[in-house]
Amino acid sequence: MERSPQWLPPRPDPLEPAAEAAGTSTPPPYLEQREPLYKRVLGPVAVLLAALAKFGKVALVGLKGAKFLTTSATMLVSIAAYTFIWGLPFAVGFVALLFVHEFGHYLQMRREGVNPGRIVFVPFLGAVIGARSLGGNALAEARVGLAGPILGSVGAAAVAAAGFALDSEMLKALAFTGFFLNLFNLLPIVPLDGGRAMAAMSPWLWFLGLFAIVLLVFLRPNPILILIAILGGMETYRRWKARKAGEEGNADYYRVSKRARLLVGAVYIGLIVLLALGMDVTHIARTFSDV
Repeated sequence: MERSPQWLPPRPDPLEPAAEAAGTSTPPPYLEQREPLYKRVLGPVAVLLAALAKFGKVALVGLKGAKFLTTSATMLVSIAAYTFIWGLPFAVGFVALLFVHEFGHYLQMRREGVNPGRIVFVPFLGAVIGARSLGGNALAEARVGLAGPILGSVGAAAVAAAGFALDSEMLKALAFTGFFLNLFNLLPIVPLDGGRAMAAMSPWLWFLGLFAIVLLVFLRPNPILILIAILGGMETYRRWKARKAGEEGNADYYRVSKRARLLVGAVYIGLIVLLALGMDVTHIARTFSDV
């Protein structure tokens, strides 16, 4: 005969009166046997500390990779933005040329003993790389500034060579854009690369660059040009005022030998000539009927 299911807690066995009398009866099985409070509190803490010790190295590696993640994420956002205008192939190529340009700055900063920050891409404004300084003097700043257009020009020339080898108008147009990008950055106004070069050549030329930007704003109104003109005017005023006042070691900062000035000037003029030639070679004539 089967016993019916027992839904209520079992009663103490009446055959064990001696145990009850001694006060040592076994607790019912349905009562939870809880550990002491200190064990319940410290147990999870110990497990957490062990997990942190185990995965601490992985966390440090992840933090070191944050720069790469920031660069790659902003790069993808820029590609998506430019795709709406030029299509995916051209957008990818354009962002790649921007990266090559900024990587030139990055490499030279490392050579100057500067710890560069992450490369951040800003849609329709290009890309920037953060750093606390650009070297110990104006000559180092000029080298950092010119390194971007130098490597960027090499990248654009490689795209142009591929365009002629494959007879691809898209690649030629991309190379033309790359040459123009690097040439535009040589305008002698801070914070553009040309303004960095002027720090070692002749800071007076900052005012010439500022005048050129303001003139372009009136001739070809453009939000980017307006932004550059505002930033350039503020930075030129700040740096010139500090230079005249002799603040922050400016007298030593701008002390550059005549030979170094000539070398920076030769590289600067040479880049302008080569980039203009590159634009001329890769220019593709278009009319409204081609649109």
